[in-house]
Amino acid sequence: MTTSGDGSTARYLVLLEDDATIVGTRELHRLTGIRCADTADASGAGPAELFRDAGGIVLHDLGVALISAAPDQASALQSALGGPIAAFEQERTVHAIGEAGAAAPPEGEHTWGLRAVGADRAQQTGAGVRVAVLDTGMDLKHPDFAQRDIVTGTFVDGQDVQDGHGHGTHVIGTACGPRTSDAGPGYGVASEASIYAGKVLGDNGSGTDSGILSGIQWAISNGCAVVSMSLGAATQPGQPYSQAFERVARRAMERGTLIIAAAGNESQRSTGVIAPVGHPANCPSIMAIGAIDQQDQIADFSSGTVDQIGQVDLVGPGVDVYSSWPGAERYRKISGTSMATPHVAGLAALHAQQHKERAWGLWARLSQVARRMPLPSTDVGAGLGQVP
Repeated sequence: MTTSGDGSTARYLVLLEDDATIVGTRELHRLTGIRCADTADASGAGPAELFRDAGGIVLHDLGVALISAAPDQASALQSALGGPIAAFEQERTVHAIGEAGAAAPPEGEHTWGLRAVGADRAQQTGAGVRVAVLDTGMDLKHPDFAQRDIVTGTFVDGQDVQDGHGHGTHVIGTACGPRTSDAGPGYGVASEASIYAGKVLGDNGSGTDSGILSGIQWAISNGCAVVSMSLGAATQPGQPYSQAFERVARRAMERGTLIIAAAGNESQRSTGVIAPVGHPANCPSIMAIGAIDQQDQIADFSSGTVDQIGQVDLVGPGVDVYSSWPGAERYRKISGTSMATPHVAGLAALHAQQHKERAWGLWARLSQVARRMPLPSTDVGAGLGQVP
């Protein structure tokens, strides 16, 4: 959202100083007249519900307020920086990061992606590990997930978690789908992980920072070890990363939750264009994932490290990835750093199961065992993610 010339409101992310959530909420009200609801008192209500009754909400565990503010209220916030309000930034629109797909013909007992990361031979299954996938939701009627442990939440106003787009069902399948299937190749890395399907993108494939942050808080409060986000917004070279998302990622780490996000699909490497890592993957405390193809080459679209603001940390299989799809089609191959990200999220669940690691310890495990590649680290980071 943006503030128009007629003085209409815009959405902002407001960082409250550490250990000053209550004071910061009061200060917001004093400065702007905006009354904020607090998720600590919300009994699981989502951001859309809370915004109906208040001008903003405070994500209590994250120390971030989401508010709708007119230009004069935004000016009041600007004048108050340095007190209980640490910083604020305008909300962005984010999108599912995936390329056009096609029907999915069989390709053996396991997908090339599972073989590339070693999941076809792994003993670990992710059992006992909670993995949150924040995306367009999930096809809850898909037969491959009929007996799975699935918890759902929606953070898109007026839409339930049922996936009317397809992207969410596809990435959930890669992260947590079955490793064996009568209908075709096995395609899921952490095949027995507990699935937390959070709808933060609408059926049109788009969403906002508010919904994503609310989904992250939901995942943290549910004890998820891993949050997988195949979504984002393009950035420009030199553009600062979001202070709000960096704060949230650090707090997530303190609570034992690792956030993994797609680096972005804005490059056109065949024409010499390498785009920087997108938002929010460019935050230092969010693991950014690039994509490779079946020839172990960096995908043409995969964003890369072009400055000191955002860097690629690992890569995963991201071209012609076979996974679940809603409706009668059931399966589809699509490409993107969106497809690489859930491979790594599934691997994180396997490492969490094997080593009982969380947060930075889990990040270190993934980096240490990654397969080094004869490609620039600016494109592939520590390398291709691998099983324990």
